[in-house]
Amino acid sequence: MANNNQSLVAEARNGLDKFKFEVANEVGVTLKPGYNGDITSRDAGRIGGNMVKKMIQSYEQSLIGRF
Repeated sequence: MANNNQSLVAEARNGLDKFKFEVANEVGVTLKPGYNGDITSRDAGRIGGNMVKKMIQSYEQSLIGRF
């Protein structure tokens, strides 16, 4: 089983971390650099869910006019 914390594109790690902090700020969750194991599962889910939503939205926008 693969480690879910590994980025498929290692060079994207810093950008994803920055994106995570931006989304956390938008949903009102305070993150600190490093370990954030003290946040609730609900808050972690809000951050991750909104990240996925924004990534899908961005990809859909990139598809407009391609087909």
